[in-house]
Amino acid sequence: MPTPRKSTARSTPAKRGTAEKPRSRRSTNTDAQSASSGTADHRQAPPKSLRAVAVAAATELAQLIGQTPEGIVAAEHVEDGWRVQVEVVESHRIPETTDILAVYEVDVENDGTVTGYRRLNRYVRGRIQE
Repeated sequence: MPTPRKSTARSTPAKRGTAEKPRSRRSTNTDAQSASSGTADHRQAPPKSLRAVAVAAATELAQLIGQTPEGIVAAEHVEDGWRVQVEVVESHRIPETTDILAVYEVDVENDGTVTGYRRLNRYVRGRIQE
């Protein structure tokens, strides 16, 4: 059984009359202050990047169709907004190579509002598309 080691650190005695005073904790959170004053704007800012638009479109599609997106396969800026293609697993199977997948096209306005969607294609995961 190993023997316990003795501490080599020296303790210094506390000086009398120099006890630390507790620091005051002032809140510097401006968000909380603006929220309580009623000046906070609850509108969501429009997406500013391709990634933000694509993720917002996939999230909205998932809520509309009740399926989890597998991935974003295409995104492009068009005249009146954005067009995003999202791949979704419509039917999980065993083995996974036989899952039924679909590609949905989602139309998004420049301000980030989803205006429509449609299923473009359905296929089995393990098959090569031409």
